[in-house]
Amino acid sequence: MNKTLTMLLLACVPLAAHAAPGGSTVTFDNGLEGWEAMQPLDGNGGSGIDHSLGNGAPALRTAMENFGISWTNKTNASFVGDYTSMKGVTFGIDVSTQSIRYFNQEVTRNLVLELRDYDNASNGLPYTSVWYNLGTLDASKPGWQHLSVTIGDTSATGLPSGWGGYGAEDASGMPYLPADRTFASVLASVDEIAFTTYVPGQMYGFTDYDIAIDNISVSPVPEPAQGGMLAAGLAGIAVLARRRAARTA
Repeated sequence: MNKTLTMLLLACVPLAAHAAPGGSTVTFDNGLEGWEAMQPLDGNGGSGIDHSLGNGAPALRTAMENFGISWTNKTNASFVGDYTSMKGVTFGIDVSTQSIRYFNQEVTRNLVLELRDYDNASNGLPYTSVWYNLGTLDASKPGWQHLSVTIGDTSATGLPSGWGGYGAEDASGMPYLPADRTFASVLASVDEIAFTTYVPGQMYGFTDYDIAIDNISVSPVPEPAQGGMLAAGLAGIAVLARRRAARTA
């Protein structure tokens, strides 16, 4: 290969190799990898890895009676820590809703992604968080559904469209992000990530749940400048290749 072409190819390789830390997908092939589910209030039911429901792999299935259910992770370094080290990030999860029954009738619930910071809790609440409603869980729609959200700018101070805050409450009990906190300051210190049916500020009755989750992922979003540099490098390689071919024709 032409020496100039080789140097250009090597120059492009680090752009792909230096992805921001945090990229991971948990398929439950290797166990829970730090993911935990809430325990039932009455001691009946619980959670475990189910090999019959996995979306191409085993799944974590939770069947219990509770006001709501949550799947949380505090220990897996791919899901907690400083998200502002990435320019952007996408969170994803696959969900299979077997049943959600309230007073013996099938109902729907929303699934929220919540990023929690326990270090700077105030106002008598356990943590400060930012959260996003990923979508509706509905047993009348069988099969797996993929839910996701992308944060385009982790350095944003205000809450992006669709995001809510928690850490303080108004007179009616509705939560909001405390005045001394920003979206970015919470992302910089995420101690726990949660997928939960507990939408902040909402109240729920005792409900029977049977839900499976799979393929929980966090993926850094490539920076546009890097993508542009890589494209430019590849375009340059193509031009040099054409010129070399023309000279030898």
